[in-house]
Amino acid sequence: MFYFEKINDKLVMKTDLLSEVEHFFTTRESVIKTKEENMQKYAEENKKMFSDVLNIDMENFINPSQTHSSNIEIAQIGKRDYPECDGLIITNSEQAIFLNFADCTPVILYDEKLNIGAVSHAGWRGTAAKISALTVKKMIEDFGSDVKNIKAAIGPAISLCCYNVGADVLDKLISTVKDKNGIFEKRNGENFVDLKMINKIQLNEIGVDKVDVCPYCTVCDNDLFFSYRKENATTNRHSAILKLK
Repeated sequence: MFYFEKINDKLVMKTDLLSEVEHFFTTRESVIKTKEENMQKYAEENKKMFSDVLNIDMENFINPSQTHSSNIEIAQIGKRDYPECDGLIITNSEQAIFLNFADCTPVILYDEKLNIGAVSHAGWRGTAAKISALTVKKMIEDFGSDVKNIKAAIGPAISLCCYNVGADVLDKLISTVKDKNGIFEKRNGENFVDLKMINKIQLNEIGVDKVDVCPYCTVCDNDLFFSYRKENATTNRHSAILKLK
């Protein structure tokens, strides 16, 4: 179950499903907001704030260059740059990883037996490419993970209530799962789709059955989270953060 907590008097969101590992989803309250011309400066200030919270050096707080790809990499000590990377696996406790979101679906994965984890960025392109399931497959292939030991937390994202898409995008998304029940609906001639639920089903269908899905919508709950759609292409982002113990 998802719940709110304060870190340094700032609101973040966690799930009790991942209680064994350091993780949280930031909110509007817990990040320093900016305008586009100051983005780099404020990104560094946010990074400093959370590296202090996690008690690690800034150089060990890793954020890949997200491009809505299905590329997945493994965080390595001493490596800071991960271009065109939307899924990042972590296997050590010296680093922490974070990916940024403003409507797209954040997915945190954790293998409780091997103590390895990952964060995936699943916009519609990433979801259509099954990036969350691909990340699990890489954990299996590279480290011997067993799906029975993997847990997943699907964080705040634009939801079925607000995410309308064209027919071509809808077809690409719903073709990725066998169970299509409840993942889309038509309203007033428009197609609405549930990215969070599609990611959950993709994970379920490869054997990950311990999945917690955040009920918050970034559009409806825009007072808590950033929304690219609602805020006219805002450059502000909230993050999904993971550090192994």
